[in-house]
Amino acid sequence: MNSRALLHLLQLSSPSLPIGAYSYSQGLEGAIEGGLVHDAASARIWIEDALRLVVGRFEAPIFVRLLQAFSGRDRVAIEHWTECFLAARDTAEFRAETIQMGYSLARLLADLEVADESLSATVANMRDLPLPTALAYGAVALGVPHAEAVQGMLFSWVENQVLVCVKSVPLGQVAGQRLLLSLADAIESVARDAQELQDDELSNWAPALSLNSMRHEVQYSRLYRS
Repeated sequence: MNSRALLHLLQLSSPSLPIGAYSYSQGLEGAIEGGLVHDAASARIWIEDALRLVVGRFEAPIFVRLLQAFSGRDRVAIEHWTECFLAARDTAEFRAETIQMGYSLARLLADLEVADESLSATVANMRDLPLPTALAYGAVALGVPHAEAVQGMLFSWVENQVLVCVKSVPLGQVAGQRLLLSLADAIESVARDAQELQDDELSNWAPALSLNSMRHEVQYSRLYRS
């Protein structure tokens, strides 16, 4: 990967990207409230399980397919995998989260004018644009290689989960960085596997996470929107 593509990847993966990722915990706040996550060890178990069993087996492989579809300007495939992803958001807050961040990223990319006309046409008139679709659109527009884009997407997700733990468990900053460092091998292996899974192997089956998200939607006091 050349230095310009690396810089673009870092920008897309940055927690300062103004798409509102900091306001979501993806179910983690509910797990903290319920006592499932209460220290560094339980935080690591929760994050790695979600990474390997949900993000790595569904969100990341769909992101891979969207990268390929945007590279080929294949609007049919883009719409297909976008619809598959949205249909799998099984709680109201999970669906609202991905649509809000996808919309924000798409608007940011439009304001930055990073995509050529043919690429922009592939998302024109799409009503709901979830985050994986917008992120794939941005990565292709900025010339980020697919394999590195997948790693960046996974790292960004893990980093946000760690930041939730730092603020809400709470963990110290050093403990948070130690946790993030310890998940590097998992991120690498999940990124590799995501690029090899066949369509019939994709799954986001995680009923406990879904139930946890439903409880979080009516949680009396919360910091995060999901």
